Amino acid sequence: MKNSADYFKKYRLELGFSNQNDAKFFLAAKDIKPNIDYAYIVLLNKRLIKILKNLNKILVDDLKNNDLNLFSKEYIIRPYEILKNHDIISKLNNQGRRPEQVLFSWLRGFVLVELFKPIFAKLFEIDVTLMTNIGDDDLKNIDTFKRTPTADLQIQKNKEIINIEVQAGFQGINDIKEHKVREAKKVFQDNNIKTICIHIDVFNGQVAFVRLDSIKNDDVNFVTRQQMEGQSVFSIDQNYFKWRLLDALPSLQNLEVGL
Repeated sequence: MKNSADYFKKYRLELGFSNQNDAKFFLAAKDIKPNIDYAYIVLLNKRLIKILKNLNKILVDDLKNNDLNLFSKEYIIRPYEILKNHDIISKLNNQGRRPEQVLFSWLRGFVLVELFKPIFAKLFEIDVTLMTNIGDDDLKNIDTFKRTPTADLQIQKNKEIINIEVQAGFQGINDIKEHKVREAKKVFQDNNIKTICIHIDVFNGQVAFVRLDSIKNDDVNFVTRQQMEGQSVFSIDQNYFKWRLLDALPSLQNLEVGL
């Protein structure tokens, strides 16, 4: 058939579209954004509080949080309300997941950092007030509310600055993204600051401690995960898991992280 392009254009005009992208969005209904299901978020937040209570319950007594109600208000409800009031939730998207689920995943990691922060301070034998949050998340601005390779915490011990990257695994898959390792190497090269990844395997009840800046580029634990769009990750070997959550906190000397 001659003049196909002209026909296609005429056809779309008859449908009411002078622009191809407008026609594509209309036909795929991409211009229709689902409303945020706040009732669903309330249920997710309740589940997160339940996860915290169950996790806190199994810790040995000197590691427990003694006021989870206040803690939940401060680190779950308050961040959620800030994000909601600044219209951030509707803009959250990750690999096609609903914003409510992206919010839940972010809050879950965020609150785990805060729950374990006093425990990490005890591990490093420093006051918790000396642990500084250095991540790039800004709860009021979608442009800065994003994942970056910057570590979560920074501490000073024996006049040495140390970055701490905190991760939490909930499905039994324990990986560190390669870009986290590259960033740690760069920080050490530029500023002589060491980076330790503390990976909390919530699914299996164990915690790994990995010195990121000392991982070799050709380490055999680097693998490609197809379920993560082919990203290269450092698969955490079982030997890195030095603390079982049902046990007392180990000493820093026994972690073998080269500090």
